[in-house]
Amino acid sequence: QVQLVESGGGLVQAGGSLRLSCVCSGRTFSWNAMGWFRQAPGKEREFVAALYWITSATSYADSVKGRFTISRDYSKNTVYLQMNSLKPEDTAVYYCAAAKEGFLPRRERDFGSWGQGTQVTVSS
Repeated sequence: QVQLVESGGGLVQAGGSLRLSCVCSGRTFSWNAMGWFRQAPGKEREFVAALYWITSATSYADSVKGRFTISRDYSKNTVYLQMNSLKPEDTAVYYCAAAKEGFLPRRERDFGSWGQGTQVTVSS
């Protein structure tokens, strides 16, 4: 099992930036991809970004492409989500997740471990 702990959420004005962190512990060597998802009030959880652990290849949802960047610090077992040019529609609880298989998975069912989530609120 791997444990995931997110941090870095908060309240920011539209146009601002936030960086989310996800610290991974446990059997991290057994996971090959990390992802970020988000869930806004009244909506289903949706894919945001994914990173392939070995090569750092990345994938993004169209809604965040060009504004968000997923990255990792291998030495710290930490995955980041840098969010720039934030919009009110980015308001959601953001979740970090780990996948055992797949190159750049995008479906919830591909991810086996999840963090508790961190709230991001963007005011207009």
